[in-house]
Amino acid sequence: MEVCYQLPVLPLDRPVPKHVLSRRGAISFSSSSSLFGAPDPRQLSQRRGAISYDSSDQTALYIRMLGACVVFKQLFARDVRVRSQVGFEPERRSSHPYLCIDFRTLHTRLSCGSSPADSGTEKRVHRLLSFQRYLHSSRLLRGIPQQIPLHILDEDYSGQARCMLEKVGSWNFDIFLFDKLTNGNSLITLTLHLLNQYGLVDLFQLDMVKLWRFLVLVQEDYHNDNPYHNSVHAADVTQAMYCYLQEPMLSKSLTSYDILLGLLAAATHDLDHPGVNQPFLIKTDHYLATLYRNTSVLENHHWKSAVGLLRETGLFSHLPPEDSMNMERELGSLILATDISRQNDYLSRFRTHLDQESLCLSNASHRHFVLQMALKCADICNPCRPWELSKQWSEKVTEEFFEQGDIEKKHNLQVSPLCDRETNTVGNIQIGFMTYVAEPLFGEWARFSDTRLSQTMLGHMGLNKASWGGLQPEQTVISEETEPSAGGSRSKVIPQGSRES
Repeated sequence: MEVCYQLPVLPLDRPVPKHVLSRRGAISFSSSSSLFGAPDPRQLSQRRGAISYDSSDQTALYIRMLGACVVFKQLFARDVRVRSQVGFEPERRSSHPYLCIDFRTLHTRLSCGSSPADSGTEKRVHRLLSFQRYLHSSRLLRGIPQQIPLHILDEDYSGQARCMLEKVGSWNFDIFLFDKLTNGNSLITLTLHLLNQYGLVDLFQLDMVKLWRFLVLVQEDYHNDNPYHNSVHAADVTQAMYCYLQEPMLSKSLTSYDILLGLLAAATHDLDHPGVNQPFLIKTDHYLATLYRNTSVLENHHWKSAVGLLRETGLFSHLPPEDSMNMERELGSLILATDISRQNDYLSRFRTHLDQESLCLSNASHRHFVLQMALKCADICNPCRPWELSKQWSEKVTEEFFEQGDIEKKHNLQVSPLCDRETNTVGNIQIGFMTYVAEPLFGEWARFSDTRLSQTMLGHMGLNKASWGGLQPEQTVISEETEPSAGGSRSKVIPQGSRES
């Protein structure tokens, strides 16, 4: 059996063998290896720009760097034509992969033994997508007989993880524990489970190989060295979004298309987040700030990055072009709604609809607006979780703020509000956030969906706010002891462009 994704036919020095794969980390399974068994390390490819092939094919792969440059120029010209047709450009985070790797090393590396000097290259080549660090302990791709259909691959979890998924709709769902039980693959595992639970894979005829590859790339493009904006946060938001989709007001009104869009938006809403806020990007003249003209910089980047992965994996390539374009645009509309600097705009509109009782969920545009509000709630729902979970999230987001402040101090930049660890504490930041951002939003959501879940969230937020208030004197004493000459006030203002999620 052979599964392979081929590059378009390109005028290189010699014909490209059939084992050449798409540019980002695809896998070629030859007849000598099982699709579901442990793959031969020689057939694993580097995630960005590597090419995988069967090393037994002695005709494989002489691609010179000169030829690679020709390929790049032709692909770039083609991309420009495509972008002019669709109206925007999906994000690419680095220079074109064909210019980043010497293809001449691949044939010799995989067909002969390696030396200690080659260990660095060998490690890069021996990658299964971005997943190699979990491969030794993960059961996701092991031990499944070939006669079992591919669509149940997502059911092969450890027993404890599977038990947790049975309660995935619980507001007390512990995403930190779930991430440990899935060997750090909580976003992939959770999203795939929810898509299958709703029957969306079959309904939209999604190719499981493409879907799996898309989710792996999404998870990898989150920066897990960020204390807060990482793949665990994305999984947590996706689980919260599922809880809201289950609410009666939504479950009886939303279409399968709405649900698919909501889950994908939740999973990708902070894709490739750099761990700093928009004002930081602006004052450091970051290219993203220039590209998006200082407006919803991060959210635009998350959206375009998600579109780039959708197109790269061809997840919706089987749909009519107009449908896939609509999906991309509406995905962007949801992700852009998470910009905290536009919080008052969305909240005022939501409040007006509720006051006038004008929301009609049989109207597609009104359903989309409710999805935007649901994603906004899921994005900043940490204060509404039980204290044991909420406290962990609060400490993580504050640490990310403080790390940004440390960078600003190091480079003699003005320290952003809430980012100075010498003048702020976790408690005062959280109390301010709950007071000015979370409480108004979740209060209006409870008006819209007055259910047990809404009351539970408001109850947790009240208790968490009181808990942080009780810890404030202790934190203030510690702060004064460690900063005898600290100046400045402890601002409760939420800075424009920064956010908890």
